[in-house]
Amino acid sequence: MRAAALAFLLASGCALASGCRLEPPPAAGGAAEPRTDTLQEAPRRVAPDEGARLGGGAMPGAADPVLAPSGLVVPVVGVAPADLVDTYGDARGEGRAHDAIDIPAPRGTPVVAAVSGPVLQRFASDAGGLTVYQLGPDARTVFYYAHLDAVADGLAAGHVLRAGDVLGAVGDSGNAAPGDTHLHFAIWRVTDPAEFWDGPPVNPYPLLTGRR
Repeated sequence: MRAAALAFLLASGCALASGCRLEPPPAAGGAAEPRTDTLQEAPRRVAPDEGARLGGGAMPGAADPVLAPSGLVVPVVGVAPADLVDTYGDARGEGRAHDAIDIPAPRGTPVVAAVSGPVLQRFASDAGGLTVYQLGPDARTVFYYAHLDAVADGLAAGHVLRAGDVLGAVGDSGNAAPGDTHLHFAIWRVTDPAEFWDGPPVNPYPLLTGRR
């Protein structure tokens, strides 16, 4: 992904508003230990002819990660920009707004990095379930992948992902309804990457579809 293209899009009309993530800021001294049911593969790219879900079983239509108009990779394999629905801003429980989009897919569908950049944290919480935070190439944009069914084996803070690398698999962990398997994908801006867990949110939908 071209960092300049992303920076332009973020500065030219993507909705910004204050908001909170699915989990609270990490406690002092480090994050909670994630679950141990991780994928038995290191982060990697999905081969053009790969038609198998991570963890076993067939996934019809699996293909190369799709490049969005902005230069981001659509973070769920087999999903095209035209398949996405803008759920950003939808009402959620306890008066919360949905500062993300949900991307439905079968359990185990590979989740891939939307950009190239380091993993900030691998985390497990009651709300987000298995989650991965990633810093974008501009060092000011955070990409958040939640409700994962599994996280790639060996993935940890500091691991540098390339756009399209597999980081986990779609699931319903955390507060997702049982069986409602989807990726909760959020983007937000930070001024200090050391405080990466919250910031003004950005609607991923225009970035992934080219539509507003």
